[in-house]
Amino acid sequence: MAESFGVDARRYDRARPRYPVELVTAVLTGSPGAEFLDVGCGTGIEARQFQAAGATVLGVEPDARMAEFARETGVAVEVARFEDWDPAGRTFDAVVSGQAWHWVDPDAGAAQAARVLRPGGRFAAFWHVFQPPEEVQEAFAAAFRRAVPDSPFAAGSLKQPSLPAYQPILTKAADGLRASGAFAEPEQWAYDWTQRYDRDEWLDLLSTQGGLTGVSAAQRDQVLSAVGAAIDELGGQLTTTYTTGAVTAVRLVSAHAG
Repeated sequence: MAESFGVDARRYDRARPRYPVELVTAVLTGSPGAEFLDVGCGTGIEARQFQAAGATVLGVEPDARMAEFARETGVAVEVARFEDWDPAGRTFDAVVSGQAWHWVDPDAGAAQAARVLRPGGRFAAFWHVFQPPEEVQEAFAAAFRRAVPDSPFAAGSLKQPSLPAYQPILTKAADGLRASGAFAEPEQWAYDWTQRYDRDEWLDLLSTQGGLTGVSAAQRDQVLSAVGAAIDELGGQLTTTYTTGAVTAVRLVSAHAG
């Protein structure tokens, strides 16, 4: 699934939500300098936000299609899995990762982050958790089970999770940082916000989600048609509640990265 998001990089970049300004500011002001490494930078969404706030950003991205799009938008990107990437002696003031750290081995990733962070440098991985109206969630779940009954997603709940449901991902990231022995005790930050979508904007976003990027066009269209009908019943628009959760920690000055 990690390799499926680059199928339509342009749509991914257009539809995926940006990150709260408060998060970008907190990471930038909480770092010793402005040289950033963006792990799993994708199309460069968060990289461009950090650049706009004054940072210099280098991206590392395993999908060459996503990396190429990011370069076209002004982000420098090297194509590699972060665990295998050769920093060639380069170090950074911050290592950030938006919507991507769960694809990185938490222990190998934390060790690599420690190697490339300067003493006092900040690590921050963050994720969006979103909850559309109940009617839209129900329409998606029912349509997905009809269209893709053999999918692993169909066996469980397809309702969008709340931040507590995402806690295992946050905990896994924090545990990897602790295990490295190179970071101060990890913190968790959370930012709540809402966004208004019209029908086409929501279906655009839904098309970039992992459950739909790997199915056939006919299956995807069946799901989107049902969800679109539910949005029409709501008047053609919906408001989605977001929480952006982050795991962050500071590189210890005296720690040795193995």
